[in-house]
Amino acid sequence: MQKVYTKIESIVGNVISVRAKGIKNEELAIVKTSSGDSYARVIKLHGELVSLQVFAGAAGISTGDHVRFLNQYMKVSYSEDLLGRVFSGSGEPIDKGPELTENMIDIGGPSVNPAKRIIPSKMIRTGIPMIDVFNTLVESQKLPIFSVSGEPYNQLLARIAMQAEVDLIILGGMGLKYDDYLYFKETLEKSGAMSHTIMFIHTASDPTVECMLVPDMALAVAEKFAIDGKRVLVLLTDMTNFADAMKEQAITMDQVPSNRGYPGDLYSSLASRYEKAVDFEGAGSVTILAVTTMPGDDITHPVPDNTGYITEGQYYLKGGRIEPFGSLSRLKQQVNKDTRDDHRALMDGMIKLYSSYKESLEKKSMGFQMTDWDEKLLKYGQLFEAKMMDLTVNIPLEEALDIGWEILADCFKPNETGLRSDLIMSRWPKKEA
Repeated sequence: MQKVYTKIESIVGNVISVRAKGIKNEELAIVKTSSGDSYARVIKLHGELVSLQVFAGAAGISTGDHVRFLNQYMKVSYSEDLLGRVFSGSGEPIDKGPELTENMIDIGGPSVNPAKRIIPSKMIRTGIPMIDVFNTLVESQKLPIFSVSGEPYNQLLARIAMQAEVDLIILGGMGLKYDDYLYFKETLEKSGAMSHTIMFIHTASDPTVECMLVPDMALAVAEKFAIDGKRVLVLLTDMTNFADAMKEQAITMDQVPSNRGYPGDLYSSLASRYEKAVDFEGAGSVTILAVTTMPGDDITHPVPDNTGYITEGQYYLKGGRIEPFGSLSRLKQQVNKDTRDDHRALMDGMIKLYSSYKESLEKKSMGFQMTDWDEKLLKYGQLFEAKMMDLTVNIPLEEALDIGWEILADCFKPNETGLRSDLIMSRWPKKEA
């Protein structure tokens, strides 16, 4: 039975308060005003005082307007009809397509029981050497992309969406500039990837509450498709905007702030989303890649700092490239042993030599005399950055490994690489006579 209340106690920002009994946290309501109806969601219960966040904002709402509680939680439609569609953070279509109202599922449910999960063991190929070769993405993994404003992290996500070898892409945008939303849409449509993509988009001009709903919408749909046997890759951008929306709500609710004004439950709120990553035995999987921008390039900022304790590594995007130092996929060893016999050794050897190149580069910048070995390292570093680190490079894993051997052969003698003799015998490029 739906309950209607005719007196609003207070209006603060986008939050209204009414006195009501028997209301549940996160329950939906409709606020009936002279200009139309607006959806709202319960965000705080204090005795009989119920606080609701109005999706469309509280402008135009008066204390005499009616609030009708719906006795249900936020839901999203789930079916194959979602493919190729674009929705707002509240689940409304924004692509001029029909509204979907059948087969509705709850959002924001609990994570999968750990006992029902299986150990990750399958690689997701992306065509990006700095991921496939050096920090392999594994099915059911949860990884952030740490970056700063101005870096091409959305372009990187779009490339991954186009090239990742998965069944389904779900893109969740939070606080996106409208140009970024159009970039994603146009890029995926031109590449043909839109046919197996679902988008939930919150732009910077949309209500704040919808920003907080985007990850839950995307992950609820992803989980259902995974149960049906699909390999799903969820791409989220930007989780710092999600955390800022939480912060704004907490300030409105007069909550006692924690580190830098963020709410005290920031860690658990982030973890409850990331822990949706799962590999179901006998079914599909959910893998999560989420951009986390670092204000001021500060890794100790509460959002990246808390994220690092939850996820299984991270990618660092800096200077338009995925940095080999600092980037880490903790699950890569689960799959590197099954790709090619030289994968792990070549990866380790090339990173070690690139570290030496950085030292030689520093010596050169300080005016020290360069040795023959330093010159070899400088040549190697330039080739490594151009053929491996450049994000425009788009090649399969096996070709990337072959190019790795070619770079080594162009710069060093076999005994200078530190690689095993048996691998050098079988993989070292044969020079043409």
